[in-house]
Amino acid sequence: MLLNVLVPLLFLVICLPILISLYGVSRWQAETVELRDTLEASRTQMTSRTYDTQELVDLPAPVRRFFEAVLTPGQPLVALAEIKQEGQFNLSQTKERWAPFSSTQIVVTQGPGFDWDARIRRAPGLQLFVHDAYVAGVGWLKAALFGLLSLVEQRGPGDLARGELIRFLAEAVWYPTKLLPSQGVQWHPIDEDSARATLVDGESSVSLTFGFDQGGMIRTVAGERPYRAEDGALVETAWEGRFWEYQVRSGMRIPVQGEAAWLHANGRLPYWRGRVTDILYKFAP
Repeated sequence: MLLNVLVPLLFLVICLPILISLYGVSRWQAETVELRDTLEASRTQMTSRTYDTQELVDLPAPVRRFFEAVLTPGQPLVALAEIKQEGQFNLSQTKERWAPFSSTQIVVTQGPGFDWDARIRRAPGLQLFVHDAYVAGVGWLKAALFGLLSLVEQRGPGDLARGELIRFLAEAVWYPTKLLPSQGVQWHPIDEDSARATLVDGESSVSLTFGFDQGGMIRTVAGERPYRAEDGALVETAWEGRFWEYQVRSGMRIPVQGEAAWLHANGRLPYWRGRVTDILYKFAP
């Protein structure tokens, strides 16, 4: 009699959560494959294969220093990057409530587009699955517990897509050949230590201010991004990214640590702190 009660109870307590978790992972992986197939299909032909120093002639001085410091003449142009990260993500929009995350990110430079696929551990045994993506001119943000229970799901053009394109431009420090003029980025001088970059994709045009140190490295990137919705619209909010610990990867110098933060009227609120644990490039054929 006792066994008749214990066996179903043990199934509910032990087996059912495992089955739900496996089902969630399976569904999320299938969705990821579909999303990344669309990303791959959105890639466009690259018109050049290698970096030519002649591109630097008319660039602002700090931008020239950057390319001279991070690239070598003849550097192959990045067509695709696969980035693995680990770090912490802030789960609160008003205070610091950090949780560990791990992620893989696929980036295509001529499209352009990316998909950030992350796992955020909210509590022991409780994982939040996240897609943050820009694919074929469309922004996409989805968060789901166990990959099944959707908490956030937004997809579309307009402000959402523009916010994701801003992220793509800011993160080009990890695929720096994308910042070259020949790859679609226009640079405008500000002063000896900063310059403004503009990138256009379809109907979306975005700009960010890049800050450089004396060695030419990009240390900061700042601008305004569409943030949380108020009265049915995404509100432009000041934002910045910081980068440090540059290392050589496939002949290019890139930062392996960074932080992103919202700049509210009442202070700076970081929401992402991470480290690149691995990065794999595919270059223009």
